[in-house]
Amino acid sequence: QVQFVESGGGLVQPGGSLRLSCATSGNIFSLTSIIWYRQAPGKQREWVATISRGGTTIYADSVKGRFTVSRDNAKNTVYLQMDSLKPEDTAVYYCRAPSTPWGQGTQVTVSS
Repeated sequence: QVQFVESGGGLVQPGGSLRLSCATSGNIFSLTSIIWYRQAPGKQREWVATISRGGTTIYADSVKGRFTVSRDNAKNTVYLQMDSLKPEDTAVYYCRAPSTPWGQGTQVTVSS
């Protein structure tokens, strides 16, 4: 069963940037969309962004203009570039292909 591993989280000040990575050793990476989600403490998991197998991207209104998704199929890796970070971006971030298992996520904390 395909699994994804998120990395790159950390503590950053408001207005700062982070780049998250989403990697898999599965064999479906180049064939599917990859979806980013996040879950803040006490909140439901929410959709953040999607990148299609062809590279088309869509974003939640909350992150439009600040986050950018890209993918490198040769490396089986998707990236989430997060700029102009706000405290409300604090969450555990997850990635997956549609209907695949959840990984452990990576913690992003935006705080001064």
